[in-house]
Amino acid sequence: MYYIYILKCKDGTYYTGYTNNIEKRVRIHNDKKGAKYTRGRTPVTLVYEESFATKAEALKREYMIKQMSRAEKEALIHSKAEELRE
Repeated sequence: MYYIYILKCKDGTYYTGYTNNIEKRVRIHNDKKGAKYTRGRTPVTLVYEESFATKAEALKREYMIKQMSRAEKEALIHSKAEELRE
């Protein structure tokens, strides 16, 4: 399985990425060994994730999310949170 994820950084910004192991990847970001963008913005918190059968599908979705505005990302995060509550 492959995953896309959105992290909320300490400064309130969002970072989107993909991985095949979310827990490990978040730990790497918080250890300041992940993406250059997140290194100075730790701690980061996982706020959204989706899973895919192939890497190609995950990368396509990651690209789509990276093109979204902040408001669109927040709506996506909120909708997933509502779904989990139900």
